[in-house]
Parts: sequence; C-alpha cells; structure tokens
Amino acid sequence: MSGEKKTVLVVDDTPENIDLLSAVLSPYFKVKAAMNGALAIKIAQGKNKPDIILLDVMMPDLDGYEVCRRLKKDVSTAAIPVIFVTAKSEIEDEQKGFDLGAADYIAKPISPPIVVSRVKAQIALYDQARHLEALVAQRTEDLHHTRLEIIRRLGKAAEYKDNETGMHVIRMSYFSKFLAEKLDVSEEWIDLLHNAAPMHDVGKIGIPDSILLKPGRLDPQEWEIMQKHAQFGCEIIGDSDEPLLNMAREIALYHHEKWDGSGYPQGIKGEAIPLSARIVAITDVFDALTSERPYKKAWSEERAIALIESEAGKHFDPTLVPLFLECLEEIREIQTRFGDEIFAAHK
Repeated sequence: MSGEKKTVLVVDDTPENIDLLSAVLSPYFKVKAAMNGALAIKIAQGKNKPDIILLDVMMPDLDGYEVCRRLKKDVSTAAIPVIFVTAKSEIEDEQKGFDLGAADYIAKPISPPIVVSRVKAQIALYDQARHLEALVAQRTEDLHHTRLEIIRRLGKAAEYKDNETGMHVIRMSYFSKFLAEKLDVSEEWIDLLHNAAPMHDVGKIGIPDSILLKPGRLDPQEWEIMQKHAQFGCEIIGDSDEPLLNMAREIALYHHEKWDGSGYPQGIKGEAIPLSARIVAITDVFDALTSERPYKKAWSEERAIALIESEAGKHFDPTLVPLFLECLEEIREIQTRFGDEIFAAHK
C-alpha cells in the first residue's frame, strides 16, 4: 500500500484481543482501539473517521450487532466498512452480520495473514467505491452545468428574435433572484428560479418576425398569434422529472397570467398562478419597459415603477410589488453590468 496509512478501528472488550490485532495490523495501518460499543460509535462519528472497523460481536451493553446497526443508520458512518471478528461462527451468526451491512466476517482464533488480507481487500473496495462516487458526482455536476447552458442559450435564442443583445434574459433572471430572496423560500428554490427564468419567452421562437418585430400595436389576429408563445414555450420545454425544467415550463406557460384573472393563456388568477410565474411577471415587465426595443424607446425607471405600482392587485401579485421595489439598488447594478449598450460595444 502506498501513501499515508489507512486507519483501522479495532473494537473489542478484551485487552488481549486488541493487543493481538494491533500487533498484526500496525505494520500496515494506523490502529485505533475502543473497548466498548459506545466509544466505537463516538470515534467513528468523529472528525478523523476510520477507514474500516474490526468489530467484536460479544460485548456488554452494546453488542457488535447493535453497534453495526447504529453505524449503518447514521449517514456520516454508514459507508465505513465493518468486519466482524468473533468466535460466533455459525451460519446464522454470519448471516445476521451481513444483513446488518457488514462487509466481511472473520472467525476467531484469527490467522494474522488472513486478517491483513481481508482488511486490505475491504479498504481497496471502499476506496474504489469512493472513487466511483466522486466520478458519478462529477459527471452529474457536468450534466447539470450543460443543462443550464442549454437553457440559457435557448432563452437567448428567443430574445434575439426581438432584442438585439439577448441581455434581457440575464437581467430579469437576476431581478427574479433578488425578489425571491425577499421571500420565505429555500436557497435551492431561488437557484432554480434564477436558472429557469431565462426560458420564460422561449416560445417566441415560434412567432413570425412580422408579428414579433412589428412597430406599433398588433391587430386582434396578430395578438392572438402572439399569445400562443406561452403555450409554445411550454411545449418546447416539455414534461420532465427534472425540477429545473419543470419550473422553466411553468414560468413559460404562466408568466403572462394576471393576478385579477385577465391574463393568458388560461386566465387563472391569484395564488392559482405559480409563485415562480408571479415573480417573473414583474421582473419581465420591468426590464422590458426600461429597455429599448425595435418598436419602442426605453422608459425611465420612475415611469416603469409607477406602472408596476399601479398594477399591484391587477396585473401583479400585490404582496410582491413592494418587495420588488426593495430590490431597486441591486437591480440598478445589474442594469449597469448587463446593459444592452455594453454588449453592443463589444460586438
């Protein structure tokens, strides 16, 4: 074995047995000892955890089976391999140990070479398992980042249809995050919202440019087509077991619903509208108002705020509007950092 020595915790209520196992193992491993089950659990739960535990079965108070049971129930110790070392060598005794999660079973009297070989083998398996878990975690993280990048790019693709820079989706996703942070929701939910919000108008990909970029007011037939982008977005994202895509889907479908029920596509109202969509309804409108588009000039912040406030209880959730206004300082920083003119200057 190379590198730093692995740590073996020997648990036995008989000092002679501890001395014997320590003598056998110490040339190859660091050896810790515990003479009762309670101490063994305490050591295993400590900062410097053992890499493997050799555990006697027959001990007073907590026997080896109960110690093993408690170790396997604790998430912080469940992965540590346990080898029973005991004189109880009946088949049913071994089966009980394996049923509790033991990795191996060594009968007394011990054979030193066998003990060393078994311990080395279990540590090697444990290290391999941890390595594979790390690889899976890294692959999962890579897939998560890839998924986020796809979502951001799809969101930007929709924005390029009616905005020269595509920076709107970045700004409004930050605005949404700031507003969510004012609410009693989890950090995980806030992160989902921040990453899902850019997909809110992905359905615009399905709207003809002649309608999307039309300067001036849409006629009734054109407006009916424009409203379909919410359903298009829902269908593009589709059904998924992935929480991020589920939130993106509900935002795409519902962010044009209004608190008073006069929105689209379903005309639902109040708290029947998902919270994520109620938040994005405000942040999307505010950024759209304060940004220049092919068909309009940018509004001043004061004018946009006046409209947002006037629509509380009508278009927007009245409890969210004042919380949104508390975010204005952070919002201004994002507008400066991700302004359309800054992007254009670097093209």
